[in-house]
Amino acid sequence: MKKSGLFRATGGRLVSRNLPDGKWSVAELLLWTTPLVVLFALPGYLVLGSQIFVAALFALSLDLILGYAGIVSLGHAASFGVGAYTAGLLSVHGWGEPITGLLLGGLMAAALGCLTSLLLVRLGELSRLMVTLGICLVLFEIANKASAVTGGGDGLSGMQMWKILGLFEFDISGRVAYLYSLSVLLVIFIFLRRLASSPFGLSLRGIKQGIRRMPSLGTPVSKRLVLVYTLGAGIAGIAGALLAQTTQFVGLDSLGFQRSADVLVMLMLGGVGSLYGALAGSVVFIVAQSFLSSLNPIYWEFWLGLMLVVLVAFAKGGIAGTLHRVFVRLRNAKNGGAS
Repeated sequence: MKKSGLFRATGGRLVSRNLPDGKWSVAELLLWTTPLVVLFALPGYLVLGSQIFVAALFALSLDLILGYAGIVSLGHAASFGVGAYTAGLLSVHGWGEPITGLLLGGLMAAALGCLTSLLLVRLGELSRLMVTLGICLVLFEIANKASAVTGGGDGLSGMQMWKILGLFEFDISGRVAYLYSLSVLLVIFIFLRRLASSPFGLSLRGIKQGIRRMPSLGTPVSKRLVLVYTLGAGIAGIAGALLAQTTQFVGLDSLGFQRSADVLVMLMLGGVGSLYGALAGSVVFIVAQSFLSSLNPIYWEFWLGLMLVVLVAFAKGGIAGTLHRVFVRLRNAKNGGAS
């Protein structure tokens, strides 16, 4: 039976060759304990850590629709901004409960994603780019003009968040926000990790690799694309709501094209189609942005752009792809030496 890059056919089924099998490796467990080490070792960087977790969650949402399903988007910030404004407006108008704010933010963004996906699945890649960008720009201008509701260019302030689960109050040091953001990221990462290795996740990979061949396997391509785009939009909305709650402010930049561009850069840095690539790209981008802007507030984007060019040119598959190749070579060398 002929094998392809990711799948092999067995009895009419698609079987994953390179996806997680549900078991967590030691390296993964160590990776997820790193934020707890940072919590105690670097207490002055907790606010930056919260920003990284939000960015990572946003990058995961884009990776789901782009890296797994192949749906290109230049306006993913539309879903992010809808989630942020939903949580912000709820808080300003008297409902500051964090968990329900997250869920409602994600639900509103998912509703937007569902409506727009019905159009996007019928379009080609270039048309999708233009439509997603157009939707983002339209929502940006709506939020800008509706200053009586959104605060316009001044942003939406005056948010008052309640205690998380009625127990943990947001503090000035950012410790609660840090742990809250980490918890949300971990829960959604676990969900996406299982989704990636499920039959649904495998069908998305198949659609990306050969959309014309999947109907012959009984896959409802359009329905899968609508569902995954809706899910990705919902997760982006949760990321936006999380940022609004932890900063207690929502600005127009949450709907701006720059945010869509930034998350795409994060994904390219880390590696498209890899959940850990989305995490790695977010960490590198946010840390580099913070460090370079502190060194040179004017020209820091030059160095960030240079780093992106070098990684794309010489590190195929981004950070995750490079690390994977290094690991494979070391393993092969070890096995060769043992034999």
